[in-house]
Parts: sequence; structure tokens; C-alpha cells
Amino acid sequence: MPTGIIINVLSVAIGGLLGTLVGHKLSLDFKENLNMIFGVCAMTMGISSIVLMENMPAVIFSVVVGTAIGLAIHFGALIAKGCAVMMEGVVSKVLPKKESAISEEEFRSTLITIIVLFCASGTGIYGSIVAGMTGDQTILIAKSILDIFTAMIFACLLGPVVSFIALPQFVIFMLLYALAGVIYPLTTPAMIGDFKACGGILLLATGFRMIKVKMFPTADMIPAMVLVMPISWFWVNVIVPIL
Repeated sequence: MPTGIIINVLSVAIGGLLGTLVGHKLSLDFKENLNMIFGVCAMTMGISSIVLMENMPAVIFSVVVGTAIGLAIHFGALIAKGCAVMMEGVVSKVLPKKESAISEEEFRSTLITIIVLFCASGTGIYGSIVAGMTGDQTILIAKSILDIFTAMIFACLLGPVVSFIALPQFVIFMLLYALAGVIYPLTTPAMIGDFKACGGILLLATGFRMIKVKMFPTADMIPAMVLVMPISWFWVNVIVPIL
């Protein structure tokens, strides 16, 4: 039973709904300051994952090459058109568009940031795989605690579209949950550590976006999550014996 996935998805949906309902009662200054705190929390989660790194060259290579691939195929733009624009279009047909103090460009940029945060973080991906393989739901439940409050604050700015992020999140996490029996037995502790570290780098970059220090291409960095495990294995089994 994917209890952790269900809890995590509900935390995003409920947090988005609550933020939409009460957002108008909160001052813009309160929202922006709290959003900065969530950005720092995301960065903290990222750093806590990065320290689990086993093979730095493999992780760095994965991030650089994965990001280069993402930029070359315009992966971020594909997410923007395929997910962000589609969700925004569906919500606008069902519900009236929420008045926002931010520009359309900032709206899209922020929406992409939280899609990555909720759907493509190392914590969520790894938690789904572990839940599917071992039944341990604690990783996803811990993630849910941060997600519900993060969704609330972002919904204050973006409106009900935040709740709809729970849909692609559910699909992605359930696919990983179903494939866990195939993926997990092929991994090693070193591969898992490097995978978490790669996800941590994405979370760190996402945190910088959330506090608007630097707009890292976090969506374009997602292919690194696919590359890091096989590259980690190749580094340990092929490169290291040569050195």
C-alpha cells in the first residue's frame, strides 16, 4: 500500500487548497518572508542529501552532463509547456483566475520551480523507490510535512493551480513505486548515496530559486537524476580499478 505517496500527494493538494482560501488574508510581506524560509529549508534538505555523496566525480559529471542534455533538448521549456501551461489552462477553465501581484513570467517561473520541488526532488524519488521495495513510508511522510506548508504559501501567490501539481506528482511517484522491485535490487549503497546527493544538488538549486538569489535551470537539471546511478556504477566498477 503506497501510504506515503498518498499522504504526500494529499499534503500538496490540501496545502494548495488552504493557501488559496486564506491567502488573501495574509500580507504580501508575510508570504514573501515565509517563502524565503521554505527556500532555506529546501536548501537544508539539499545539503543534508549532498553529504551522503560517495563518489564526487560521478555526481558532478552526472549533474554537468545531465544539465547539458536538459538545456540542449530544452527540457525546462517542455515542462513549462507540457505541465505548467497545461495545468494553468485546466484550472482557468474550472476556476476563475486568481488575481496575483506577480507578473505572468514570474508566475510561470515560480510554477516550474515548485513542480520540480514537489515532483522531482531526490527525497521524493528515493522515498517512492524505498516505499515500493521495503514498505518504509517514513521518508515520504517527512517530506509531506514540509510540502503542505510550502504548498500553502505558494498557493497564496499562484492560486489553486498548486493543488493540481499533486496529479503529476502522483503519477511519477506511483510509477517509481511500481518499478521499485526492478530498480532497487540493481543498486548499491554507493549508488543510492550518489543518487541522493544528485537530488540534493537539485534541491539546493531550487532553494536558490525560491529565495530569488539565482534562477538556476532546475527543470533542465532533472536528466542528471537518470544518469547518476549508472555513472556511479561505472565509476566504481570501471574507473576506480584503473586509478
